[in-house]
Amino acid sequence: MRIAIATDAWSPQVNGVVTTLGRTRDELIALGHEVLMITPQGRRTVPCPTYPEIRLTLIAGRSIRRELDEFGPDCIHVATEGPIGLMVRRYCIKRGLRFTTAYHTQFPEYIRVRLPVPVNFTVGLLRWFHGPAARTMVPTKSMQGLLEERGFRNVVIWTRGVLTDVFNMKDPFDYELPRPIWVYTGRVAVEKNLAEFLDLDLVGSKVFIGDGPDRERLAELYPSCHFLGYKFGRELARHIAGADVFVFPSRTDTFGIVMLEAMACGLPVAAYPVTGPVDVVRHGQTGILNKDLARACRLALKLDPQDCRRYAESRSWRNATEQFVTNLAPQVEPVAQLSRELNVTAKLSR
Repeated sequence: MRIAIATDAWSPQVNGVVTTLGRTRDELIALGHEVLMITPQGRRTVPCPTYPEIRLTLIAGRSIRRELDEFGPDCIHVATEGPIGLMVRRYCIKRGLRFTTAYHTQFPEYIRVRLPVPVNFTVGLLRWFHGPAARTMVPTKSMQGLLEERGFRNVVIWTRGVLTDVFNMKDPFDYELPRPIWVYTGRVAVEKNLAEFLDLDLVGSKVFIGDGPDRERLAELYPSCHFLGYKFGRELARHIAGADVFVFPSRTDTFGIVMLEAMACGLPVAAYPVTGPVDVVRHGQTGILNKDLARACRLALKLDPQDCRRYAESRSWRNATEQFVTNLAPQVEPVAQLSRELNVTAKLSR
């Protein structure tokens, strides 16, 4: 199939959405599909307010329409609710084309952290955005239930995976810091709730891998903690494997791919029992979920790294991508397409 994916989140951004879409694109191509990525790359952009690392494309409707017309997609997937997502959504509605969407980010909660905007107001906007979609994909059963409670329709699950050949327990990095080493990887931003981790009374060392708008401020406020900036690929995996427990303080993530990456490196996860961790972590086996995050950290130290590794090995991007393909909404359903081809063949043979 020819599959078009529209996203406002793309390289050089570093986050779970970009990781998910990049892995999915690669797997789709490996499965024999043609893929058109409609992204901000190569277009004029402006910095996102309060988060300049994210660049937004505001004026590109004409070029996007041309790209889609030339590609002639069998399926169109709108991955994000930003400007590019809106342009492709409008393109589909005007032409009467079926499309799917994805709910990657809990924007109502994220925006509420940054601005005094009521959660219900943002929920209403998102319900409007996803309403015309044939299906809206979410990564977990918890998110499916939450959106259905909020009035979203046709919500289906599209899970996530991990590259176990990259993220593994081999050659762990030697931090030369007091142990235990508590590590976090991901965006250093207010919505990740990092202050609750930073304020925990834990022996050992706290390490933060990643970057974001709050890194400099938090590094200044917590000089005893270690902010290492971005790490990628095997270097990132080695730094994760060199720690003892992966701490995930976020209360607003829809999934948290970084938790799978940590487990693949043999690290148990300490997290709150909220959406994301409750679907990713096997409590008491691959991590500890507790309303007391410090207690979760201490109990996680006792878990077997091999259990974490075995669980991660069962989660592949190939399986996740095959689920994604099943969820898509072709412009012509396979049965109808087969019927059309048979009719054409019959006419030609007369």
